[in-house]
Amino acid sequence: MSTASPTFTVRPALRSDAAALLRLAQAFASSFPVDPERFDRSLDEILVHHDSLLLVATDDDDVVGYLCASVHPTLYANGPVAWIEEVMVDEVERRAGIGRALVEECERWATRSGCRLVSVATRRATDFWTAVGYEAPATYLRKVF
Repeated sequence: MSTASPTFTVRPALRSDAAALLRLAQAFASSFPVDPERFDRSLDEILVHHDSLLLVATDDDDVVGYLCASVHPTLYANGPVAWIEEVMVDEVERRAGIGRALVEECERWATRSGCRLVSVATRRATDFWTAVGYEAPATYLRKVF
């Protein structure tokens, strides 16, 4: 699985992408500071978990964006659903189609995984998600522990 454009490539993340992923995750996080040790443990788990997806977008071998998603079974959707947890594109690389390419590759993965739908929660990127075909049928709530 690899998607290319004239200026960037979308591919599965590798352990060697860790430093770039950490930099992007730290820029993405607004509610929690990203702890490097916990990040490393989570990255290792995501990379081996068959129901998880971690994609990177690269430009001349530099990681300029990533997407993290997972699949889980549901009762309400008559099958599994995919949940996009994180999408981040380096600020200077935005508006070049990188986010869209990451989402489209995730949607192909979700389809291959038998998913009935793909969901995402957002507070700051509603315009992006609407532009790539998503709608807001519900309110997202959370409780932090």
